[in-house]
Amino acid sequence: MAEQRTIVITGASDGIGAAAARQLTERGDDVVLVGRSPDKTKRIADELGRPYHLADFVEFDQVRALARELLDAYPRIDVLANNAGGIYGQQTTTDGFDYTLQINHLSPFLLTSLLLERLIASKAAVIQTSSAMAKGGRIDVDELGTLRKRSATGAYSDTKLANILFSNELHRRYHEQGLSAAAFHPGAVASNFGSSGSALVRLTYQLPVMKLFLVDADKGGARLSFLAGGTPGETWQSGGYYEKSRPAGPVNRQAADPELARALWDRSEQLVSAG
Repeated sequence: MAEQRTIVITGASDGIGAAAARQLTERGDDVVLVGRSPDKTKRIADELGRPYHLADFVEFDQVRALARELLDAYPRIDVLANNAGGIYGQQTTTDGFDYTLQINHLSPFLLTSLLLERLIASKAAVIQTSSAMAKGGRIDVDELGTLRKRSATGAYSDTKLANILFSNELHRRYHEQGLSAAAFHPGAVASNFGSSGSALVRLTYQLPVMKLFLVDADKGGARLSFLAGGTPGETWQSGGYYEKSRPAGPVNRQAADPELARALWDRSEQLVSAG
């Protein structure tokens, strides 16, 4: 049996997060679930007999409280899977940011930063659930955090590109200290994705023809489990981007820009400190 590891999965109450939690628990890992919905998160945790924590990434204070709970409860964190996210309409969080930006990028950035010392000590892997939709993303660091007009899908693409850049910069800064990082595309998953988006986004995902292009949550979860349950340097390489559990080339020219990755990190630090 593979070595048992403590694996924290955010967005674990539904979709690929819940599927990966089931798969990794069956494998024998100590899976820790993090979700927004008390009822849904408890239901999956009870099913698996695993601990859970609650946090809504729409509020930085809840992310900070979550980090304190995780640090108090788990002496080691071998894997942090930043999987929580979605596509949202134009709404503003209590911290003053666009919903999609805060939930998909800034809150995972904050959580990772608050856990960083523990993650480095554990020689952990940090995994970002990105998307092939990063292909349409565009990052302007000077505009990051401003409430500029952007379609729901455009804002989503921007944050999925940010996930890749964040993963790349994590690798650059901390891989020599034992930390590993990767981002991946789970596929277009038939789940509750898009349920919080605009009416057009919700309608699009409900179209019968979409079933031809969507993968089920178990398959998407298996792509998360491949990284979370694997061994960096053996089954996957730190600093990489993965599709269908295989290395993939840059989905966007900006995704391979190391200077942009550094600038995004620095700006994100400023924003989460101010929020």
